[in-house]
Amino acid sequence: MNPCPKQHVFPNAEQLNATCHCVSLNRKAMRNELLALDPDGELYRMIAEERPHLFAESAVFVGQDYLNRQLQIIAALERVIAMPAYQQRVLAHAPASARFQPKSEGVFLGYDFHISEDGPKLIEINSNAGGAMINAILIRAQNNCCDLVGCQQPGRIAQDALPPEQLFLDMFYREWRAERDNQPLRSIAIVDDDPQNQYMLPEFKLFKQLFERHRIATVICDPTELTFRDGALWRGDMRIDLVYNRLTDFGLETDTSRTLRDAYLENAVVVTPHPRNHALYADKRNLALLCDDDFLQAIGVDLQTRAILLQGIAHTFLVNERDGEALWAERKQLFFKPAKGYGSKAAYRGDKLTRRVFNDILHHDYVAQTLIKPSERQLEIDQQIVDLKLDLRHYVYRGQTQLICARLYQGQTTNFRTPGGGFAQVVVVS
Repeated sequence: MNPCPKQHVFPNAEQLNATCHCVSLNRKAMRNELLALDPDGELYRMIAEERPHLFAESAVFVGQDYLNRQLQIIAALERVIAMPAYQQRVLAHAPASARFQPKSEGVFLGYDFHISEDGPKLIEINSNAGGAMINAILIRAQNNCCDLVGCQQPGRIAQDALPPEQLFLDMFYREWRAERDNQPLRSIAIVDDDPQNQYMLPEFKLFKQLFERHRIATVICDPTELTFRDGALWRGDMRIDLVYNRLTDFGLETDTSRTLRDAYLENAVVVTPHPRNHALYADKRNLALLCDDDFLQAIGVDLQTRAILLQGIAHTFLVNERDGEALWAERKQLFFKPAKGYGSKAAYRGDKLTRRVFNDILHHDYVAQTLIKPSERQLEIDQQIVDLKLDLRHYVYRGQTQLICARLYQGQTTNFRTPGGGFAQVVVVS
């Protein structure tokens, strides 16, 4: 650790990200946190040894004004997404499962931002954003940074808020009660494809421990392990009350998701997040509507909300084959994403495209987005100064941010393979 030099004038967030090289991650504290949860050490081995770049070494700094603007953008988006005219439009191209309207809202929406020269820009919304529980551990495994930073509580909107795990548990109970009122929640299945080989398996185990500490029987399973019989969803002889859905088959459209889909549509199980949640928030085509001023005016969005969205969303539009030559000419200023994609799968920076891949994009459902270069965090790694890219994620439930994190990386997209990179705590500075 190279402590930051003493200064009389407090630097802003941009200056701190460029000059503060403090290593704030306390690996001993992280080890103690994980061993307290799992004395056998399995969780610690999975994270520290098998996923060494899941936790970043250092904090990321964000200005209070930038944070306030992100919260304004999220609030504006929530207002528009709640409008019946908006929902009617986006559900027209959604899978049939998304037209089923549950009472639950959907846990862990992820609003992802890049910081540009003219403020924060939303680059996407994810409907089953991972990493919240990992970041709850990360926040408690930090050394104090240098004297320049002060005593802000990292990763939190309000210092007097409940601990993240309590917020998350309450959220799942709210999802359950929205559907089942005062019935007891007895069992949860955390469902993903081949979960034992998923990179975020440690997070699944952390959730399992959280639920079981509150006497909720919990399993981690593949959707093919589920059966639908006698009006209920089962995993073996265990009846499942609620599914914490981590599948990237967002509409539950594949054969492997058929059992879960059937039980969900029969209201035999509570599923969160659910297909409608993804269709309203996370289909990438929605961003093209949310930054289309003509559409927003047509459905009755007020002037102030329109201004916030047009300024705060990275400009996004649908890719059409007929525009191929113009798009190819402008490709270096664009980023291409599949409409139903997630993470970095099949997403491309335009300046990295080959003609073959570009032609493939033209024949599939893609959006193009103005390339917003991520801001940077400068760190000292192995006695060398290294520039890492960063993005910011808000974990949001019912319009309220529960937790904020950053992700540090090199290359085209977030990959959790970069030395010094990974999830990073966020410290808000004036």
